[in-house]
Amino acid sequence: MIPGNLIYVIGPSGCGKDSIMLYARKHCPGSEAAFAHRYITRPADAGGENHVALLPDEYRARLDLGLFALAWDSHGNRYGVGLEIDAWLEAGLNVVVNGSRAYLPEAARRYPDLVPVLVTLDRDILRQRLILRGRETAEEIEGRLQRAGDYAVSHPALVTIDNSGELAEAGRALLDLARRRPPRMRRAV
Repeated sequence: MIPGNLIYVIGPSGCGKDSIMLYARKHCPGSEAAFAHRYITRPADAGGENHVALLPDEYRARLDLGLFALAWDSHGNRYGVGLEIDAWLEAGLNVVVNGSRAYLPEAARRYPDLVPVLVTLDRDILRQRLILRGRETAEEIEGRLQRAGDYAVSHPALVTIDNSGELAEAGRALLDLARRRPPRMRRAV
């Protein structure tokens, strides 16, 4: 069995990663790709992402037991992606995860065939989405916008998806990546 690829979706908070991933997940047969849930130390009803909420002690115990394939801290929370993704990759599935831009170098070290997908959008649209989300103050939103503009992402296999337009367009772009077979499966003709 040829292993699948890890598709590592990143972008500024509020850019629509969760919506794009949900679109792709709804349109992708489970035999083609798996969409991983993140384990996060924030309440399950925090809005947006369908994640597994863990108490800080639960997270620490799982981290100490080596149960996360990927783990990082961001915005006052702790994030993890479970070891189950390794089994899915070995079974030949492409695996789509919601990652972190700051953690990309470590994720790429652990998964050399990783395909990073940067979701971008117009700054004014991002501001409006962050306001509508209602999780942060106006000052915190401006801080996020500043960080979004200052953060450069670099990787030789980087794919960019613009989410400034219709969700279906960006969702189809991610769906195409999720369905793509790893390059090592292609045979010379």
